[in-house]
Amino acid sequence: MTADRPRVVACASRIPDAIARVLRERFETHDVSITAPVAWPQAVEALVVTPATRLPAETIAKLPSTLRLIASYSVGVDHIDLAAARARGLRVSNTPDVLTDATADIAMLLILSACRRASACERELRAGHWRGLSMQDMFGVDLAGRTLGIYGFGRIGQATARRARAFRMRIVYHGPERKPAAEAPLEARFDPDVMSFLRSIDVLSLHAPLTPATRRFVNRETLAALKPGSVVVNTARGGLVDDEALVDALGSRHLFAAGLDVYEGEPDLNPRYLELDNVTLLPHIGSATYETRHAMGMKVVENVEAWFAGQPLPSAVA
Repeated sequence: MTADRPRVVACASRIPDAIARVLRERFETHDVSITAPVAWPQAVEALVVTPATRLPAETIAKLPSTLRLIASYSVGVDHIDLAAARARGLRVSNTPDVLTDATADIAMLLILSACRRASACERELRAGHWRGLSMQDMFGVDLAGRTLGIYGFGRIGQATARRARAFRMRIVYHGPERKPAAEAPLEARFDPDVMSFLRSIDVLSLHAPLTPATRRFVNRETLAALKPGSVVVNTARGGLVDDEALVDALGSRHLFAAGLDVYEGEPDLNPRYLELDNVTLLPHIGSATYETRHAMGMKVVENVEAWFAGQPLPSAVA
C-alpha cells in the first residue's frame, strides 16, 4: 500500500455532526448501509459503527474485501463478532477511558432515583395527584449505611464506588479477579463467591462487559439470593439481565426498585417494565454528555488516523 492511497472511510451509524465533520475533513467519507455492502465505495478500508449497528458473523462475511478496520464508537464491542472479524483479518478498535465519569454519574443517578422513588414521585406530580406534603406517602430508603454491590470492578465500577462512598455506602465487589490497589481508597471488599456477594448487599450495580459468562447474570437464581427489598441498577449492557425474571421480582416486591439505562434488544424493551411504578427507565444515556461523546468521537478519529498512517491502534480490541 502506498502512502498516497485513498483514505476511504464508511460510516454505517449516525454519529454526532461535529465528529462527522472531522472525518470529512481528514478522509474520503461515505454514509453506507450495513445491509447493502455491495454498494459501498471502492477501496474502503475503515468502517465506523456504534452499538446500534450489529455486526454478526454473517454480516462480517459480506463486508468488502478491501475493509481492514472496524472503529467502534463505544467501549463495549459485543455488537461485533470479534472471532469473525479476526478470521477476516479485520482490526477492531473502541473508545475506552473517556466515558467513565459520565456513565458512573448515571449509575449514581439511577441508584438515587430507585432508592428515593424519584421516577414514580415525578409521575404522580405530573399527573396532578400530589396534594401537598405528607408524612405517610412517597417513602424511599436511605443510602447511608447500606451496602453497594458492584458486579464488574473496572474503571466505571470503581468510579461508581467513589460516588457511593460520598453517600456513606459500604462497597463490596465481585468479578473474575481481585483489584487490591483499588480496595483501600474505597474501603472496598472483594467477595470471590457470587452467592455470598449477592446475599451481603442492598444495591446491585452492574458494570461488567457482556460475554457468554456474564449474559443474564441477573436471573431468577441470583435475584432470589438478593435480600428482600434490594435494588438493581444496570448501566452496562442489557444482556446482563433476564428481563422476565427482573420484572417478576419487581412486580412481587421482592425487589424494592430498579434503575435501567440499557436493554436487551434496544431500542425495544420489555413492555412489562412500562407497567411498573418501581423502575426508573432511561434511554441508554450513560455517555450522553457533549464532552464525553465528543471525546469518544475523537478516539474514533485517532484510531482511523493511526490505521492509515501504519501506526499501532491507540485502543485496539482485536
